[in-house]
Order: sequence, then C-alpha cells, then structure tokens
Amino acid sequence: MNYSLRWLSAALLSLAVLSCAKQELDPGAGAPTVVTTTTQDVSATGFPETFETGTKTAYTTGNVTLGSGSWTLNDALLGNTTADAKTGSQSARIRNVGTLTMNANTTAGVGVVTVQHAVYGTDGSSQWELWASTNSGSSYVKVGSTITTSSATLQTASFAVNLGGSVRLQLRKTAGGTNRINIDNVTVEQYGGTTTPPPPTTSGKKFLFDASHGELAGNADWVLDVDNGVTSRYPSPAQSGITSTTAETYWTGAVSAWGVALAKLGNTVEQLPNGTAISYGNTSNPQDLANYSVFVIDEPNTLFTAAEKTAILNFVKNGGGLFMISDHDVSDRNNDGYDSPAIWNDLMTNNSVQANPFGFSIDKTNISETSSNVLASSTNVILHGTQGKVTQLKFSNGATITKTSGSVAQPLIWRSSATQGLTNIMCASSTFGTGCVVVVTDSSPADDGTGSPGNTVYPGWTEISSHAPLHMNASLWLAKQQ
Repeated sequence: MNYSLRWLSAALLSLAVLSCAKQELDPGAGAPTVVTTTTQDVSATGFPETFETGTKTAYTTGNVTLGSGSWTLNDALLGNTTADAKTGSQSARIRNVGTLTMNANTTAGVGVVTVQHAVYGTDGSSQWELWASTNSGSSYVKVGSTITTSSATLQTASFAVNLGGSVRLQLRKTAGGTNRINIDNVTVEQYGGTTTPPPPTTSGKKFLFDASHGELAGNADWVLDVDNGVTSRYPSPAQSGITSTTAETYWTGAVSAWGVALAKLGNTVEQLPNGTAISYGNTSNPQDLANYSVFVIDEPNTLFTAAEKTAILNFVKNGGGLFMISDHDVSDRNNDGYDSPAIWNDLMTNNSVQANPFGFSIDKTNISETSSNVLASSTNVILHGTQGKVTQLKFSNGATITKTSGSVAQPLIWRSSATQGLTNIMCASSTFGTGCVVVVTDSSPADDGTGSPGNTVYPGWTEISSHAPLHMNASLWLAKQQ
C-alpha cells in the first residue's frame, strides 16, 4: 500500500474511534425512555438480608433475629440442607401459604427491592408475592406482580416499591400447596431517606458491572463488591462515602479499584446481581440496559441466553458502550463446558441481530507476556486519554484476538513479537451502530488483588502502570466522556 493510502486508512480508523466519543446514547425509536426517580443508590440499614444469622428449624410460627432485624416466619424456617437453594450456608424455606414478615420498619423509605428465589430440591413450582406496610404492619398492600418460582437455581425478582418514610415488608407464598420455595438475598434500597447520597455530577455516567454470569465461579471474583457471597445492586458501603483519597479496599470485589476510580470521577456504578436477566427495552426492569451508558462484563462463565444476546447487541447498536473481558482458553471455572472466549464468540456468532457485529473473534489461545507493541497513534484517546498514557499490557494467561479483514475493529496492542496486523492482538476497540466496544482478553490486568476471603487474586491493576489508564481511558471512551 502506498503512503497516501496508508494515511487515508489511518485517518478513517481515527475518525471511527473519535466519532464514537461524540455520540450520545439514544436507544432509538421505540426504545424506553430513561425515567429519573427519587430512589436512592444506598441500601437500607441491615440489608441485604442473607439469612446467614439466626436459627429456626421448624415450620411453626416464630420470631428469629436476622441481620436486618427481627422477622416472623410463619410456615417457614431457615434451611441449610443440600436441597436448599442458597448462596451461603442457609436460606429461608417456605411451604403452603407461609410468610416472612419484618417486625420493624426501615425508616428511610423503600425503593427497589430484589429477592432471590428458587424451588426447594425437586419440588414443583409455586407462586409468591411481595407486600408492603406503611403503618407498622396494621395493613399491607401488594407490590408488583405475582412471581412464579419454577427453577432450582436462584433467580432474582425485582420490585419498585418506592414508598417514603417508615416501611416494613412481607413475602407471602400464595400458591403451590406443599411445594416449598427458598428465599435468599433480599436487597432493599432506601427511598427519600435523610441519608441520601449526593447525586453524581452532571457529567457523570452510569456504569453497570455484570455479576449475573458466573463472575464469582471458582477462584474468580470479577465484581465490584461481594458480601457473604452476595453481589447486591449497590456496592456497600454506599458510593456517597467515596472521596479523592478512598482506597480500593472500600469495596471487596477484585475489580473494586476500577469502580472506585470511576466513582471518584463523578460516575455512578452498579452491579447486576446473580439471577437477574439482562434486558434492553424492558421498562419494568429498573436495571434495564437502557438506563446505563456502559455495560462491563468481566470474564463471564455462563452462556448468555438468546434474549440476553439480543439485548446486549441492541444496547450497543443504539449507542451503548460494552467493555468485554475474557480469559484464556480452557478457563471454564464452573465446569459447564464453556469458558469466557467461547461465551463471547457465541454472542458474536450465534445471535439474531447481526453475525460478527464487532469485526473480531477471540482465539483459543493461552499466552503470558508483557507487551509494549502498542499502536503508534497520539490521537487515540484509549491509549492517550485523560487518565494517562498506555505503553504496556501484561497478560498472565490470556487469549489473543483476530480482527476480521476489512472490519472497523481497531487493534490497540499486539503480542511483543507480532506484526501490527490482523492477528496476535491483545486489546482492541470497535464500533457497532452508534455504540462502542472495547475488548481485553485477560482478566488479570483489571484484578486489584483484593477479593472475597479464600479467593486468590493478584494486583494486576497496579502491577503495570499502564493497566489502570488503559481500563479507565477505555471506560470513559465507551461512556463518551472523552
């Protein structure tokens, strides 16, 4: 290729990268409008309720002191058998038309409530409902829809309660007879309380970190925060407590440094809890992707459903940002037959929106090296952004990427000995529709070295000085902040 053609190609690639930064998120015709409410991004005192404290082994009505206070369990107990679906050592189990009732109010209002639920053992399906009281339990009103529980794996139901002042909750099993259900990990968000954190700055964007696809499988800890095995929507302590000097250990997950850094810039970060489906265009889902600027998925370990793949791709196509992180070949942490390279490739090849939407694929490779083979472009804001200059990338068992010839994908970093071409890529960006994508094919660089007790993690975030700038510049580019 002669010099003029090389210059034109470089200019077009730079234009593709810069154009994404100038777009504003627009879900497009027929997509949901983001609704602003007074719901606060902070958990009510004592929540999430994980049912890990207290003992109740009989179905007879009785009170039990839990982490969130005293509850009355009617035709319900705390189960810890192998047949009880749970994330910790025990969960609530309800039969017949039993109930779980708070005996005290939460005084800062109740916004969004999420409840994880599953059938007990091999029992058949049941139905249950959430009810709320604003008069200390004298009367209750039903909130949202009746939920059907049919899976033996914990699923997440979400309710927009949105009641200010003093509120207490009750879960009622309404159908299914003697079939039993498990309830676990009840999260309650404050609503209009006096401890409301300040809103993000006007330039701040919302980032959603996925925790719904096995990011905690095996030794992994690829979430912002996990408390007793629970990844709540809002990391705890509240984001409002973060200052310019807050350490990444403020939250527990292995990518907490990333989340804390985003919060310091005035952005809002949330997690998509385990059991919550990914949606786009579902106005009844408070965590629908249309409510966020960037979706971060760090090493998924379970396949996306057909509906989830459609949601992710339409989110990007209509202006959203997707940060994709995979690990190396043969990194199936939950032994379900799929590792993260296979899961990402399935998204890109087996969907109803568009085949090969981003113009690259992830190879079945396993490499470890530190590379300085970085794209020579002083105008690329991912490599030369407001958060610093990127000069290196270290993989500690990662995969490589292959770009489709002629696609808009832009390789950013290659293996040390590689020619800067279509193969042996370690990091790349791309566009799809009006949205943007960044892919890094090793989870180690984002690992901040601190995670759940018992997990072995490593300080990749600080091991190489370029790792934090790479992830932060890419995040801001995806959010159209630079």
